[in-house]
Amino acid sequence: MNANALSHAVKRTAVLTATAGLLTAGLLTGPASADSPTGDRPGTLAACAYYNGNALTVYGQRGDRVSQVQCLLANRRYLPWGDVTGYFGPKTRAAVKKFQSGHHLTANGKVDKKTWRALYA
Repeated sequence: MNANALSHAVKRTAVLTATAGLLTAGLLTGPASADSPTGDRPGTLAACAYYNGNALTVYGQRGDRVSQVQCLLANRRYLPWGDVTGYFGPKTRAAVKKFQSGHHLTANGKVDKKTWRALYA
């Protein structure tokens, strides 16, 4: 295993371990339910700890990157929690396009570096 792959594995393990600890302590309870005073973002967000990068993520893909996109979109109410499946299908593409339009990004349904940045903001 090269140093970069090892670093990624260690970071992922640390994030997952921290998230598990918070879940066990009852600090994170899953999907957000309370609205913030401004009404634009939930008051409590679910931990999205599937992926920690910004690689191009597109229609038809499966895996951790897709789950991360879906979780971030669900936290912002662009996608229902039941659609966090790890598969980038038509519902995810539509949610990405809607998110991109609302954030002055090119609404092409592809999660590129600019879209990742906006999702994490």
